Amino acid sequence: MTEGSESEGDVVRRDRFSGGPARGFLSSLAADERIFAADLAVDRAHVVMLAEQGIVGDDEAAAILSALDDVESAGFDALPEGEDVHAAIETAVVSRAGDVGGKMHTARSRNDEVATCIRYRLREDVLAAVEATVALREALAEVAEDHVDTVMPGYTHLQPAQPTTVAHYLLSYEQAVARDTARLFDAYARVNRSPLGAAAFAGTPFDVDRERTAELLGFDGVVSNSMDAVSTRDFLVEVVAALANLATTVSGLAEDLVGFSKDGVVELSDDYSSTSSIMPQKKNPDTLELVRATAGDAAAGLNGLLTTLKGLPRAYNRDLQTATPHAWESVDAVTEAVEVAAGAVATATWDEAALAEAAGEGFSTATGVADLLAMQGIPFRTAHELVAEAAEEGDDYAALDAAAEEVLGDSLSAYVEREAVEAALDPAASVAARDSAGGPAPDAVAGRLSAVEDSLAADADALATERDALASADEKRRAEVSQFD
Repeated sequence: MTEGSESEGDVVRRDRFSGGPARGFLSSLAADERIFAADLAVDRAHVVMLAEQGIVGDDEAAAILSALDDVESAGFDALPEGEDVHAAIETAVVSRAGDVGGKMHTARSRNDEVATCIRYRLREDVLAAVEATVALREALAEVAEDHVDTVMPGYTHLQPAQPTTVAHYLLSYEQAVARDTARLFDAYARVNRSPLGAAAFAGTPFDVDRERTAELLGFDGVVSNSMDAVSTRDFLVEVVAALANLATTVSGLAEDLVGFSKDGVVELSDDYSSTSSIMPQKKNPDTLELVRATAGDAAAGLNGLLTTLKGLPRAYNRDLQTATPHAWESVDAVTEAVEVAAGAVATATWDEAALAEAAGEGFSTATGVADLLAMQGIPFRTAHELVAEAAEEGDDYAALDAAAEEVLGDSLSAYVEREAVEAALDPAASVAARDSAGGPAPDAVAGRLSAVEDSLAADADALATERDALASADEKRRAEVSQFD
C-alpha cells in the first residue's frame, strides 16, 4: 500500500466490527483528550525502543515518528473517528505513513498501552494535588505565625470546651494536610511504574526492552508481572482514596470557617464570598460550602471506582474503561477545592477582640482549674467534682470557694493561693500553662512552627525532584526521537 492510501476507518476494528448500534457505546474517544499527549509520548518511546532492538528499521521508525509529529501538530480534534484515542492515533499514523505505520503497534497491546497512558498522565495530576496541599499548609502556617498569642474558644461536641489559640487551631489542620501530602507522595511512587511491554497480558515473543521504555517515559521501573501490569487499577484506588481523605480533611476546615464566619469571629474575603440575589445585606461563605461538598464527590468517586473493580476476573476487562474517569473527576475537583481553601485561609481576617471575649464562654477554663487543684495534691476526680459543683453556680473564684467548702470541707485558700486560681480562670493564662509538647502555649506552638517550616521545605524539594525527573525524561525522549529525523 502506498503512503496515505490507508482508509480513515478504525484500523483496529476494520469492517467486521466497525458498525452496529454498540459502536458508540464502546467508544471512549470523547473522554480521551486528557491522555492525548500521554499516548503520543508512549508511542514515541515504544517506537524508539523497537528501533533500538532491531524490531523495526530506522527508516520505518523515522516515518512513524514523523507521522506522530503531524498528528500532534493537527491536534486532538483532528483525529479520525475511532473507538478510543489509541486507535484514532494509530489510524492517523497509518493514514500518513502507509503500511509502515502499522508497525507502530508491534509488540504491544492497547491493554498495556492504555495502562501506561493513564499512569503517565496521572503522575502530573498527583503532583498538582501535592502542590495544592503544600500551598494550603503554607497558608495555614503563615496565618498561624501571625496568631500565636491570639486566644480563641476550643470546642468539643460544638460546646465550649477549653481555650486555645488561632495558631494551635490552624496548625492542627496543617498537620492533618501534611499527612495527606505524604499519602499522595506514597501513592505517586506506585503510580510511577510502567506496564508497557506487558502486551495483552501474557508478554510478547519480541525482544522488547521494558526498562528502556520506562526510562524514556520517566517511570521509576516496571510493573514486573505482565498480567498484573495490564489488569491492576489499584494505583487508581490508592490515589482516589488519598484524595477522598484530603477532601474530608479540607471539608472539616471549611465547615469550621463557615461556623466562625457565622459567629462573627472570622471575616472571609469578598473574593471567597458572595451575596444573596434578594437580601442585599448578606455575605455568604459560598466557596467554602462548595469546598465542603467536594468531600461527597470524592467519596462517591472512590465508591464508584471500588464498585467497578470489585469481582473483575483477572487480566483486562472493558469495565476498566469506566474506572479511570472516577480518578480524573476526583483529582480535578479535590485539587481545585484545596486551592480555594488555601486562598480563603490566606485572606481571612480574625477578630482578635471577639475571639478573646468568646474564649472564656461556657466556663472553658474549668479543666485548667481542676488541673491546678490536682497539682496541689488533690485527687483529680475530687478536683473534677469540685469544679463541676462550682459550675452550677458560676465561673468565678467565689463559686469555686463555696464548692471547696462543700466538697473538701475547707476554704479553697487552704490548698492554693487565690492569685493562682484567678490566673487559671483567665483564658490567656490557661493557654500559656498548657505548654506540653503539641499544646497551645505560645512557646510550644513556636517550636511546632519551626518543625512545620522544615517539613514544608522538604516536601517542596521532593515535589521539585519528581517534576525535574519527569522533565529530564521528556528531554531525553525528545533527544532520542530527534535521532530519527
